[in-house]
Amino acid sequence: MTAAQHPLTVHELIAVLPDVPVLRDRCRALAALDALIGGPGTRSFDYDPAWGPGTEAGLMHNGSGDEYTILFTPDGVFGRGFDHESSMSPYTNEDMALWPGLVDTLPEVFRPLLDEPAFCDDGVQVATVVFWREAHDTAWRAGPVEYPSEYDGDGTGHLFRVLAAGTPEAYRDFAERFHGRPLDLDAIRHVFALRPVTDDVVEALHPRTAPAAVAKALAATGYPGAGAPGGR
Repeated sequence: MTAAQHPLTVHELIAVLPDVPVLRDRCRALAALDALIGGPGTRSFDYDPAWGPGTEAGLMHNGSGDEYTILFTPDGVFGRGFDHESSMSPYTNEDMALWPGLVDTLPEVFRPLLDEPAFCDDGVQVATVVFWREAHDTAWRAGPVEYPSEYDGDGTGHLFRVLAAGTPEAYRDFAERFHGRPLDLDAIRHVFALRPVTDDVVEALHPRTAPAAVAKALAATGYPGAGAPGGR
């Protein structure tokens, strides 16, 4: 497995992340696939096209306390992740502070997001991974983080594995393990490309799903042209 498929640190992650439009589409595709394959309470990926004024959000949570949020804002993109078992968690130090270097070079335009209630727990800023890209930037950036050891990092490896790989095959492998059943790779490729969802695609990914429920779930993710599936 290459570093591009399984980045271990935020610096390896930002080296393989695509440009903003591609990343946004990738986040939306993962959310749409989870909406089609799973149901309420069984989704790892989500996408909120109205997270805040002019801001969209790609989201992941694994149900065990680990999560990430990628905000697409008018000023650029801000990403943060939290691995609750990492030694870089603020809960590992008396000051309950973010790990040294994590946000030292974060641009001022993104600093108010550190206090966003969704990213705090009883006033504690919660993150072990932070990266960003201002609107005028030509590359992704992260702070000068030094890790506890080569065996204990920021959680990037499992938090962002599927997103970083960015392929239908990577999502298929994840989803088959998560849901415990085989999934149609061609149907996954269809949704990953953000093509119009047909009855055949829905049938292949989640048989017996009501069309109205599919349409509602896709519309909530901002999937292009989301509506009642139709055609073959």
